[in-house]
Amino acid sequence: MLTLRRSDERGHLNHGWLDTFHTFSFNTYFDPFMGYRGLRVINEDRIAPGAGFGTHPHRDMEIVTWVLEGGLAHKDSTGAGGIIRPGEAQHMSAGSGVRHSEFNASGADPVHLLQIWVEPSAEGIDPTYSQKSFPIAAEHNRMHPIASPKGEEESLKWTADAVLFAARLDPGAQLDHVLSHYPHGWLQVARGSVEAGEHALGQGDGAALSEEKSLHLIAGAQGAEILLFELA
Repeated sequence: MLTLRRSDERGHLNHGWLDTFHTFSFNTYFDPFMGYRGLRVINEDRIAPGAGFGTHPHRDMEIVTWVLEGGLAHKDSTGAGGIIRPGEAQHMSAGSGVRHSEFNASGADPVHLLQIWVEPSAEGIDPTYSQKSFPIAAEHNRMHPIASPKGEEESLKWTADAVLFAARLDPGAQLDHVLSHYPHGWLQVARGSVEAGEHALGQGDGAALSEEKSLHLIAGAQGAEILLFELA
């Protein structure tokens, strides 16, 4: 069964420097839809040139940043830092506590990204940071593992009972995925549109999957970029 969360049902705040949509309840935006299974946050952010989030703390959360356009500069209290660009994922285990900042790396162009929080399977661990490029731009129409508990298939390793995949689909392309790790799932359309079973999903739409052993996707006329979570 698929339960849809449409783009226009999300929370929306525009702070000028930050235009943000919250799939689930977040910060000052409250929604009874607090998350799905261990997936706690999917924020779609557009950050103005030169602007960003000043240094702030996190703990006991697995955080992944997925950039769609532009570049995002990261610095944190572990000493890690870098610029995340499309096709790259940044993972941070906040663990026992970490402070970090994230800013648009450009003074001229906006940055468009998804920030994802997943609840950890263990608390109080040492904070860690990792960043990796994935070949989704060169290898279309297949699922690329981005993060997993064991770091399988060269994915980032996180402390969560979940596996995150990403894919870019050509117009009209079909893709089948078997949920082989965990029994539940979440599909998020980052760009473009797809048909998932009998449902049509556009940019910003999400869908909770329960009692589904597999997922059949057909990309729309403009193609699509999607994230898929398998969740315990």
